[in-house]
Amino acid sequence: MLESITQFLASKSKKKSATQMIRLAPCPSRQPPPEARSQRFGFTKVFRWPVPADQTPKPTAVEVVGSFSEWRKIPLSYDAPTKTWQLILRDIQGNHTHRYMMLVDGKPSYDETCDGLALPQTPQEETYQITTAKGPRVMLMFSQTK
Repeated sequence: MLESITQFLASKSKKKSATQMIRLAPCPSRQPPPEARSQRFGFTKVFRWPVPADQTPKPTAVEVVGSFSEWRKIPLSYDAPTKTWQLILRDIQGNHTHRYMMLVDGKPSYDETCDGLALPQTPQEETYQITTAKGPRVMLMFSQTK
């Protein structure tokens, strides 16, 4: 009888140590691989161009063009109550400095919300540059992601 109790306790301790080993096993990482993380994190930018109070006639089209769209024009929508042209652009490459320009009726226009100005460096940028007191410039946008 004593032998059967010893065997019973020995079998319990084996099960317990096996369970402990399972609990101590390392958990797999829950983070996606680096290439999946960089694709997932994009930047969202709201472009707004308010119609100046003294501007007549009102523009018929406002577009944004830049390095984030490979210099293809993207139209903004007019919001009558706020008298503002606006666009929400998602999945812009993050952690990158983009160059862009606002086009009002096809002509380059200054964006008061830009992050800065830079000298044009490519033929596309020269096409859409504006003239400033310091010479031709394009807008900068710093797309930072967390």
